[in-house]
Formats: sequence, C-alpha cells, structure tokens
Amino acid sequence: MFDNLSLFIDGEWIKEGRRTEDLIDPATEAVLGQVPHATAEDLDRAAKAAHRAFLTWKNVSALERARIISGAAALMRARLDAIAWNLTLESGKPIREARTEVMFAADILDWYAEEGKRAYGRQIPSRLPGAMQVVLKEPVGPCASFAAWNVPATTPCRKIGGALAAGCTLVLKPSEETPATALAIAKAFEDAGLPAGVLNIVFGVPAEISSQLIATAEIRKVSFTGSTEVGKHLARLAADRVLRITLELGGHAPVIVAEDADVEKAAKSVATNKYRNAGQICISPSRFFVHDRVHDSFVRHFTEISAALQVKPGIDEDSDIGALANKRRLDAMEAFVEDATSKGATIECGGRRLGNLGFFFPPTVLSDVPDTASAMTEEIFGPVVPIQRFDTLDGVIEKANALPYGLAAYAYTSSQKTAAEISSRIETGMLGINHTVVFTPETPFGGVKESGYGSEGGIEGLEAYLTPKLVSQLAW
Repeated sequence: MFDNLSLFIDGEWIKEGRRTEDLIDPATEAVLGQVPHATAEDLDRAAKAAHRAFLTWKNVSALERARIISGAAALMRARLDAIAWNLTLESGKPIREARTEVMFAADILDWYAEEGKRAYGRQIPSRLPGAMQVVLKEPVGPCASFAAWNVPATTPCRKIGGALAAGCTLVLKPSEETPATALAIAKAFEDAGLPAGVLNIVFGVPAEISSQLIATAEIRKVSFTGSTEVGKHLARLAADRVLRITLELGGHAPVIVAEDADVEKAAKSVATNKYRNAGQICISPSRFFVHDRVHDSFVRHFTEISAALQVKPGIDEDSDIGALANKRRLDAMEAFVEDATSKGATIECGGRRLGNLGFFFPPTVLSDVPDTASAMTEEIFGPVVPIQRFDTLDGVIEKANALPYGLAAYAYTSSQKTAAEISSRIETGMLGINHTVVFTPETPFGGVKESGYGSEGGIEGLEAYLTPKLVSQLAW
C-alpha cells in the first residue's frame, strides 16, 4: 500500500503528476512512501462526483446499501493482518491495538449498515379533517469529512458508515500522516461493489482542502474530528453557507477517584485506557483527581502498572506502547513534564524521551501537580499522567468543570449517591463510572462546550446525515 498511496476520486486511483509529501514511520523515522496532494481540480472533481453519485445512491434501497457496507466490513476483517500492519507502521501504535481497531471499525460499519434500515419517519395526527401528515427522513446530501491521525480506521469508518447508510455520499480527507489505512478501507468498499463517486478520498494541505470543499456548492454537510482551534475555523466556514456540521474536538478528560473507590481496580481500569495509543486519544483519561485518603495508594498502584509497560516499536508483538505519532507529540510531552516539575510536581516514573531514534516516550506519572501546570489545563494527548489531590466532592466537581472542554469524564466510586451526584453535575458528553468504555458503535460519541457538538455513533450519528421533511396531504 505504501508504494501505491493515491487519491481515490470517482472510482479512479490517482497519484501521477501530483505534489507529494513524505510519510514517516514514527518508530524509525524512515520514509514509508509519498502521499499525493489533490489539486484544486481534483477537489472540484471529487465534489461533483459525490453530487452526481448522490442522485442515484439516495434512491438505492437501505437493504442494498447495507449489503455493500457490510460487504466492505467483511473484506476489512478478511484483510485484517495487512491493514493492521500498515496502520501500525504509519501511526506507531502497537500491532495488537491496530488489529483491535480494524475489527472495531468493521463493527461500526456493520452497525450502521443495519441501522440504516431503520431510518424511520413518522405519521402525525392532523388537525385538518381528511389530511395525512407524515415526516420523511431524507439524506442531507454530499458531505465533506475530515479525520485525524490518531485512530485512522475508527474515525473514517464512523464518518463513512453514517453517511453512506443514510444515503449520503462523501468526500473524505483523512490525515496525511496515516493515509494507507483510509485507502485500504476505500479499497474494501470498491471491492464490495460501491458505485463510483459515492466515496472519494483526498489528501493535501488541510486548510486549502477545507476552504475549497466547504465553499463548494455541492457539499451540504461537514464532519470534522480534530483540534478545537481548527474546528472553530471550520464552523465559521460552514456558517457562511449555512451548512450542517458535526464537530468532535479536543478534550481533557477528568478522572475522579473517590475516597470509597477500590483503588487497585481503579488503577488497573484507568491505566488500560490511558495508555491506549500512548494516550493519543481524545477521550483518554487526562487529568487525575484522587481523594487525599486514597491518594498515596492509588499513585503507588498506578505507577507500578505504568512502569511495567513495554515501550517498543509497534510491530513487536510484545509492545504495550509504541512510538508517538510524530515529533510534535514528543516535544509536547517533554514540555509538559518540564513545566510541571518546575512548579513542584514529582516524577513517579518516566519523564524523559527514550533513545534518539523514533518518537518514543515512556509512561510518565506526575504527582502533586498544581493547578498552574499546563498539564492540568491543556490537552496532553500523550502518555503523561498528572495527578492531584482533592478533599471534597464539591471542590473536585468544580475543578473538573473549570475548563472549556467537555468530551469525556471518568469516576470511580462504590457509592451510588456519589455516582449520582457526579452524573448529574459533570459537564461532559460521555461519562464512564467505574470503567472507561464510553464508546461503542451503538452509543453516541460527542462532546459539549468547546469539545464540539453533534454526535457520531448510535442513532444520533445516523440522524446527523438525515433531514426531516414534512408532507401534509389532503385527499380531494
């Protein structure tokens, strides 16, 4: 796949005569391949292809759409090893995680394929005698979607599955840092019989692609997964054309460990999710608040778990944590640690880059991190864990809600009263209590405040691509 990185437009694979950029292996810093950039003409062609295909795809039966989407999912499972291998090489994550992600992405497609059969409207009793009032659910139209690099199979499949199951068509721009995974998904759809133009894949300078696609007359909806700053910019562009938009933006998920929590279970539970993809997950547990009575015990257990993890190249089957995705993340981790320790935090384990080749950073636990440390206020997106003590539930909830983010949050407690209090007061789109599994294909994924709006996943993710039409008919 790395020798054949291409654009996929109107059923055609295109790479010749395009400007390219290097695709870097985060574990070795070697060049894996060349990613072609779409020209302005390519983007215009992709949008027009999506529009033309929409005129027929929207009328394809939900049953037939489901057959094709599930067919692509089946091909992804059949090609699991090859897709996961490329995913690991381009993203740096452990091969075990890559396999899990590809299987999960296929599950997302299967779920949307089935749920697309249930895009029900409704009949409304009329006040006018003899009139029939029905609400139809219709696909919104051709869509433009933008996916981040951190989960290069899951995020594209959330966008592809929702759009195609609803009857929409799509121009997708995956990350240039993880192109092969998205192209493998597109190939699975092509081989499953997806008509040309229904799914198009483009790469290039993000700002240039987003500004052109969002301004294109054919596009009727935008979906973006990425940083809050970029999301705000795209929202402004979409507002100029009154486009529907789904934004899944940054987070800084608080973790509250109450005084009555089972500390050992909590440490194991939250560590499993924290270090997935080396912490480069938007819903990753990110700032830890531990009650003073159990603080020392939690820090000890969590540090033991963290220090025992194997940091190795992702293609090693024994790897627990692979390379960070790029040098930007490596520099950011070093800056978070330096800032926290300069303000009084203690390094319990980790803290320094590993080696001089590849972007490896160990699990790093920081205790007694003050409010003024950047790790407590800025999204970390890496394997650094800032831990702070608290003594009252009111106080910790206030701190958890203090930031402008509200994507995910987690809490550990054996008290139903405490769980209910946290559930009702934490400002977040997703909350896990005594576990961290807050996203499955059938559940909504989205945030509040500056973490975005709208949802992907669940029936909410399908509704995002549907628009209601009222038909009120009087029989003559």
